Amino acid sequence: MKTLTDHLAHYAAYHRDARNIATHFVGIPMIVVSIGILLARPSLIVAGVPLAPATLAVVLAALFYLRLDHRFGLVMAALFVGLLWLAHGVAALPTAIWLGLGIGLFVVGWILQFVGHYFEGRKPAFVDDLSGFIVGPLFVVVEAAFLLGLRPGLRQAIESRVGPVRRGTAIDPARQGH
Repeated sequence: MKTLTDHLAHYAAYHRDARNIATHFVGIPMIVVSIGILLARPSLIVAGVPLAPATLAVVLAALFYLRLDHRFGLVMAALFVGLLWLAHGVAALPTAIWLGLGIGLFVVGWILQFVGHYFEGRKPAFVDDLSGFIVGPLFVVVEAAFLLGLRPGLRQAIESRVGPVRRGTAIDPARQGH
């Protein structure tokens, strides 16, 4: 069974250019939100709680993240609860608005991903390993934690496997000395 470090190092190997990482900070959340929105229909209300395919997807993803790391798993679960709240709110809107937001965010998010991989000069991680689809959102949260100076041991373990982030543009002054 792969560890948190294994998953993140594999994904990070495809993401060593700072510009690519920057596009992922915007593109991946857009894609995740769009999927949540699109999966929020159809929905049943059970004991006052809306249940939809998005709910199942969030529960399964949260369990995956919690298995890898409790701290990051809790952060991801909290973010996904917020996603469900937003997704169900959008799903309650007229169909054209629900569908337009869902598809629009999805398309723009993917465009940003491919722009980032143009900078990277390398194909997206999911091309070689479909687990990149579920590791991507975690990667964004972990990179945000690194920017805040959190989990330096994990950062060091990943960088020892795949090297430091290359500077196309500076998003983290602490990494410039690497």
